[in-house]
Amino acid sequence: MTTADLILQATDIRKSFGGVHALKGASITMRRGEITALIGDNGAGKSTLVRTISGIHRPDSGTITLDGEVVSLDTPKAAQKLGIETVQQNLALVEELTVWQNFFLGREKTKGVGPLRWLDRAAMKQTASTMLGDLAVNVPPVGSRVRRLSGGQRQAVAIARAAGWGSKIVIMDEPTAALGVQETERVEQIVRKLRDQGVAVLLISHNFDQVMRLADHVWVMRAGNAVAERRIAETSGDELVSLITGAKAA
Repeated sequence: MTTADLILQATDIRKSFGGVHALKGASITMRRGEITALIGDNGAGKSTLVRTISGIHRPDSGTITLDGEVVSLDTPKAAQKLGIETVQQNLALVEELTVWQNFFLGREKTKGVGPLRWLDRAAMKQTASTMLGDLAVNVPPVGSRVRRLSGGQRQAVAIARAAGWGSKIVIMDEPTAALGVQETERVEQIVRKLRDQGVAVLLISHNFDQVMRLADHVWVMRAGNAVAERRIAETSGDELVSLITGAKAA
């Protein structure tokens, strides 16, 4: 592997909240067009590391390099501008709005001249329909209100929205935690398609079967550090459990 293969390097990331040292020098890498899984027990530091990459938390020290350049991710907006999108566990969708309105929330398209501008609803509907159709099958009409969608359809909308803005990296936190078997399979197909389109995916999951099915590469976190990395083709669920618990050395 060369440096050119890497889209992201987080190096020696430290973050404390008062007397709690959530990250103690964690370092991970992500490769282009791959699904990288981040696993570990509750309290291992996964969420804090993800929040530093997505711009929610500013690290106390350490560096984040994106496409070979050190970047400052002070806010989620700063991360988004650099091509890092996050699909939150609660999906951050507005129930009473339509699919297309959720796609363009905070990114509304307008038309007109000078100060006389108005929302370009037709363009937003068409763009949302294309973005959703490019990534998912059996998608809901973009005029549907989110509250009428199934869990799997909501995930499809949230993932397509995150991926549709020229994203380099999409972070997903337990994307199928509340879904049944069939909807989980559909969402996993969407995640694979995202990877096949060249997007790097960072997947946080407690489901080892899912990690083994989806991921190309996995990082194991324990006590605020990334203690091991494995290529999925060269490991097993049993080994990952042993690495998480510390029963096996990295």
